[in-house]
Amino acid sequence: MHSDEVSRRSFLATAAAAGATASLTPSETAKATASKVSHQPRFRYCFNTSTIRGQKLPLNQEVELVAKAGYDGIEPWTRELEDVVKNGGSLKDLKKQIADCGLRVESVIGFARWIVDDDNERQVGLEQAKRDMDLVQQIGGMRIAAPPVGATGGPSLDLLQVAQRYRALLTLGEGIGVIPQIEVWGFSRNLSRLGEAVLAAIEAGHPDACLLPDVYHLYKGGSDFAGLKMVEGTSMHCFHINDYPANPPRETIGDKDRVYPGDGVAPLDLILRTLAETGFAGALSLELFNRDYWAQDAQEIARTGLEKTKEAVARALP
Repeated sequence: MHSDEVSRRSFLATAAAAGATASLTPSETAKATASKVSHQPRFRYCFNTSTIRGQKLPLNQEVELVAKAGYDGIEPWTRELEDVVKNGGSLKDLKKQIADCGLRVESVIGFARWIVDDDNERQVGLEQAKRDMDLVQQIGGMRIAAPPVGATGGPSLDLLQVAQRYRALLTLGEGIGVIPQIEVWGFSRNLSRLGEAVLAAIEAGHPDACLLPDVYHLYKGGSDFAGLKMVEGTSMHCFHINDYPANPPRETIGDKDRVYPGDGVAPLDLILRTLAETGFAGALSLELFNRDYWAQDAQEIARTGLEKTKEAVARALP
């Protein structure tokens, strides 16, 4: 069986299950859903370092406070890894520190321009991606974000061409041991919606193709959260968790408006239950850019973020 067919079947498996459930009576549906959720593994909890970017802490200190707060993993940014090297530090030592703290590197945020139309610019982007993936590999990471950097404005791209470019990025990562996760960016002209990212991932025809969704970005881009039920949970390793307020409205809301899970109006019960029902057993990574949080104690922000994320999960999956 060809790999593209396997990918299609994986992504659409949940849709078939949803169709089967629709034929049941309401009581049977409720029992089937409850049974399905009760047997799902619980999620891991991860901390994206953007949440305390304003405190300007070195990465080794961030690792310590993330572990102290009780997270399972950490999601740093490539520029932080570059800073470690630039300042004379050792990525090997950082890898050991992360492991000694009992953390895992769930993902790393990168910004290589792998998606752009210009061939020369895209080649430079792939070279940047290779360097970024090498940094990720050196600290024990296995995944890196692949957002549509360079394609947030301008014309809409052919999604089948995007799929080919994503495949090239996946092939590059295969040789390094790091998987790029195609990321939804709600404010972007391209890959702003869940369906666009799913299409590109499926048509990439690569066994490592996967998604990196985000509560805020799905809302910003206009995707209905019910669409998550169409995505097989194993096609996502990391899911950015956050919340958003009712105001400002979708048209003007920005990254800085993100709030702790449960402090906004996002339908987190629906989102988290859907993730569990589709078999997602990866990491919920808290990713915020709230300036008010940046002005507070970093340890307290990390602790509060984990507490509120776990409370949201407990409400959705008692």
